[in-house]
Amino acid sequence: MVKNGFYNFLNWFDERAWYPLGRIVGGTVYPGLMLTSGSIHYVLHLLHINVHIRDICVFLAPVFSGLTAISTYFLTKELWSAGAGLFAACFIAIVPGYISRSVAGSYDNEGIAIFALQFTYYLWIKSVKTGSIFWAVAAALSYFYMVSAWGGYVFIINLIPLHVFVLLLMGRYSNKLFVSYTTFYILGLILSMQIPFVGFQPIRTSEHMAAGGVFALMFAVCFLKHLQSVTSKSEFKSLVIFGTLIAASVVFLAVVLLTYAGYIAPWSGRFYSLWDTGYAKIHIPIIASVSEHQPTTWFSFFFDLHILVSTFPAGLWYCIKNINDERVFVVLYALSAVYFAGVMVRLMLTLTPVVCILSGIAFSNLIEFYLREDDNGRVEESEEEEHGTPSKRLYDKAGRVPKMKHEQQKESESSNAIGANLRSIVSVVVLLLLMLFAVHCTWVTSNAYSSPSVVLASYGADGSRQILDDFREGYYWLSQNTDDSARVMSWWDYGYQIAGMANRTTLVDNNTWNNSHIALVGKAMSSNETAAYEIMTMLDVDYVLVIFGGVIGYSGDDINKFLWMVRIAEGEHPKDIKESDYFTEQGEFRVDAEGSPTLLNCLMYKLSYYRFGELKLDYRSPAGFDRTRNAVIGNKDFQLTYLEEAYTTEHWLVRIYRVKKKDEFNRPRIPVAGRVVKSPNFVSKKSTKRKKGTIKNKPVVVKGKRTSVNQ
Repeated sequence: MVKNGFYNFLNWFDERAWYPLGRIVGGTVYPGLMLTSGSIHYVLHLLHINVHIRDICVFLAPVFSGLTAISTYFLTKELWSAGAGLFAACFIAIVPGYISRSVAGSYDNEGIAIFALQFTYYLWIKSVKTGSIFWAVAAALSYFYMVSAWGGYVFIINLIPLHVFVLLLMGRYSNKLFVSYTTFYILGLILSMQIPFVGFQPIRTSEHMAAGGVFALMFAVCFLKHLQSVTSKSEFKSLVIFGTLIAASVVFLAVVLLTYAGYIAPWSGRFYSLWDTGYAKIHIPIIASVSEHQPTTWFSFFFDLHILVSTFPAGLWYCIKNINDERVFVVLYALSAVYFAGVMVRLMLTLTPVVCILSGIAFSNLIEFYLREDDNGRVEESEEEEHGTPSKRLYDKAGRVPKMKHEQQKESESSNAIGANLRSIVSVVVLLLLMLFAVHCTWVTSNAYSSPSVVLASYGADGSRQILDDFREGYYWLSQNTDDSARVMSWWDYGYQIAGMANRTTLVDNNTWNNSHIALVGKAMSSNETAAYEIMTMLDVDYVLVIFGGVIGYSGDDINKFLWMVRIAEGEHPKDIKESDYFTEQGEFRVDAEGSPTLLNCLMYKLSYYRFGELKLDYRSPAGFDRTRNAVIGNKDFQLTYLEEAYTTEHWLVRIYRVKKKDEFNRPRIPVAGRVVKSPNFVSKKSTKRKKGTIKNKPVVVKGKRTSVNQ
């Protein structure tokens, strides 16, 4: 885009991806990330600051992480106080749940999208508090940037209408709310439709219909407010009842009819799986196969949020206790984000900001309560008040003995000492918790989120760190030893890496826009070698790349992902591929001798374990022992007919095979009975007895004579 311009980027057709289909990049990607990088590059060069576009891409996420902290501060300040905003900004700056997408080198949509999310919420709260069109327009522009950056914009366009709807149910309708929402919705709707990848979805898909319904409801409530001022109470009540019933019926019928007619698309699979968690695994396995779409474990909550998990409910309780229009929003934000984060690991990104906000509120209140200065304005009772006037003494309890002045002074000093000790203890505990939180964030960032996914690290018995660089080794071999037009078949997880690091044509990649093409690759991997060769020949495949972790114990290899390949292939080719064929009679997925024959003879199994049966890893384990599955493979002695091993990396992590051409491999042996050629129904018309023929373009030999040289 930097070299050729934005319009050429939108019209870019990538023929080296999704072979042989190709991919229209401009219409299948959110352009916000690329536009942001290109704009920064343009501005810096305009100021004569020569920075390479790659350097901008590397440091883009950390820069936007700082902007996210600033926007979180302003949002929390609008919701509670400046002190709470400072706590929230500090939390989101280092919390692992967000820093996983904001480290240097992380060039992903979420790196800029979380900033857009927080900034849109801040501008929305500002517009609701002031009722200003300016802030509503600013919120719509920020929402437009969010739409261009990430598909999670649907969270905004459903949460803000939910906030408005709940305020209407609570009887908190105001002209400020009407101006804010109508301005935001109309402008945001028009702007969001300018993104090519979004198009007309805001007016034709079910996940956007709630915003339109609340928009119509706002006008209905405004009209009812006007009727209330010009009609009597009884007339207004009857009008409201009949009008509500008629309007609800009309809207319901219209939505149903438009849905059946195809004008309103139903919930997409990715969004429908948020409500029915088992839907994707059964009907759309390509969605469930992504590790980020799996349900979140309790360990992940603590790993990504640490102590904030405990303080988050306290901040939520403070907001509910001191509720107002703005805090209704953050309560709804927290409850919805907790649910969605529990359904899908990836949505932990939407939960992390609100956890930081509410934890900041909780810590701020705690510090303010225990570090508040005592009210010293209380004047000590004078000696006259202490002993009391005669009139006061009449109402004292019987047996009351007034305390002397020095006794009261000792009691006051004792109470102040206890209060000071309590404040000191609480302060130390809070500081200790924050220190532990900082240590945890540093450790997680260093060990889990600072290493690139293509470089693996392990620790030896002596504590030394070992780097496993097999991915880059395999991709470098592809780039140096294969033709520029070579087509590489692999699972879609490695499509972007092969295209970016090896610069070779791929069949599928991480965009996953075409489920049928992915299913065809899954069918090839799940079939036997003969059936797979027919598919690879049809797709003009030159090389096949598989990831195998049996040598080093890498659990993210293709064998562990294999069942997802089978499920996706079964969805498109149910007659050829059945998941049950790859399990034993006891329903187990095993790679040893008791494994299913279908599994032991499929292409993925053979490509992963080719020559592995000859390899003995150490003296304690037999040859062919798989460290990842903790089993000895069941099919050791086999040869490949239609493929040949081209390259295997140092630790056997990346294995590359070349697909033979039809004239290269030995054809299968034909039985003797099948070699007989049927005689044609042709009878020679030669009348001579010997029926001798002549060979064309050959000299005629006459007995007793020598042929001439010129002849």
